[in-house]
Amino acid sequence: MQADELNRPAGREIIDMAGRRVSLPEVIKTIYSASPYGFTALCSIAPEMLPGLLQPLTGESLKYLPACLHKLPIIGMLPDTEGLAKARPDLVVVWAETKKPFHKKSEDALNALTLPFVYVTMGDLVDLADYPAAYDFLGQVLNQKERTNKLASYCRETLREVEAVLQQIPVARRPRVYYAEGRDGLATEFDDSLHAHLLKLAGDVNIHRGNIKTHAGMERVSIEQVAAAGPDIIIALERAFFADVFKNPEWKQVKAVRDRRVFLIPSLPFNWFDRPPSFMRFIGLKWLMKCLYPEHYQIDLITEIRHFFSLFLGITVSAAEAAELINQPVRHQTKGLAPHRYPDSLKPTGKAI
Repeated sequence: MQADELNRPAGREIIDMAGRRVSLPEVIKTIYSASPYGFTALCSIAPEMLPGLLQPLTGESLKYLPACLHKLPIIGMLPDTEGLAKARPDLVVVWAETKKPFHKKSEDALNALTLPFVYVTMGDLVDLADYPAAYDFLGQVLNQKERTNKLASYCRETLREVEAVLQQIPVARRPRVYYAEGRDGLATEFDDSLHAHLLKLAGDVNIHRGNIKTHAGMERVSIEQVAAAGPDIIIALERAFFADVFKNPEWKQVKAVRDRRVFLIPSLPFNWFDRPPSFMRFIGLKWLMKCLYPEHYQIDLITEIRHFFSLFLGITVSAAEAAELINQPVRHQTKGLAPHRYPDSLKPTGKAI
């Protein structure tokens, strides 16, 4: 055992989200998570307690992240332990699946470093319905209950708000959506994939039906399959695909492209939809609902974005910056996401891929 471990004061005992009894320092000054799920969550609670980064942050991302993160060293992900051995945080968060909470490789690595750790568990790793409980738990661990209560309340209210809107919209009148991944837009996710979770929450509107085999996802499809399915809306992960889709003759056979109903997913400071799935999906869900149901989902998205960034990241975002984040001209900022509203009378047609 290293000298700094011997000098750590005796602390308190808690039960983590996997049911383990864990002894913690009374005061935790540094905390880290070696996964994108946990790292991003900690950025929203106590970024000043992070001793390092999971990976380098882009210049664009830094603009929307607290200054305390801007010059931190890279610690990285498990099973690489060199960065963790140098940083020696007071506590490590291991993010896990509720049904299979224990991760032996992570436990072995952290035990070898004599670093205390707690499990945070969620259904399918990233189910938005489980975020409030995760925030409640981390608030207890970090003595930040007042802050995490606000975050958890926002999460719960967002889900209630979305469900209330969906109850007004019959299934037959919900738009059918294709999630385009990759530079060519021809990778996608099954409807049960953790990577397409927001499409499930926004009315179960994913046209690609089936069962995901691994968490990796990115199932390959053909342009003919997409055209035959006839999506009403496309949401695009890659900016390069979005920049090209309206000019590409192959994609002109797809209904959503002909109707110019293709939306680029916002991605700063972390993606609002996927890769990595994070707390940003709560504002991402509001953005998606505005794309899909502008007649029913009557919120001022620009104002909401500014509130979200202030609450979750402590960042002040101007109205112009909020519009830029969602790839929306400033002149449209109070009129929805696009100059053409999605018809309330739409009756989607087409086949599932």
